[in-house]
Amino acid sequence: MSIQFTLRGDHIQLDHLLKATGLAHSGGAAHLLVEQGLVAVDGKIESRKRAKLRAGQKVSCEGTLVTVVAEGQTAMES
Repeated sequence: MSIQFTLRGDHIQLDHLLKATGLAHSGGAAHLLVEQGLVAVDGKIESRKRAKLRAGQKVSCEGTLVTVVAEGQTAMES
C-alpha cells in the first residue's frame, strides 16, 4: 500500500506522521513501532520517535510506504 502525505509546514515529527496516516492508532503505538525497529525513513531503520520529516522523504512501516510531499505538490514532483 502507498500513501501520499501532504505537509502543512516545513516538517512533521515521525510519531505524528504515523498517527496522521493511520499506521498507529495513538502516540504510544507510534513510539512502539519505532522502538521495535518497524519504521524506516529513506530505506534506513529510524530509532528517533520524533525525527523531523520533510518533503521528499519516504517512510515505510509494515508494508506501507508513505511519501511526504509539500503542500501543492504531488509525489511525482518531489
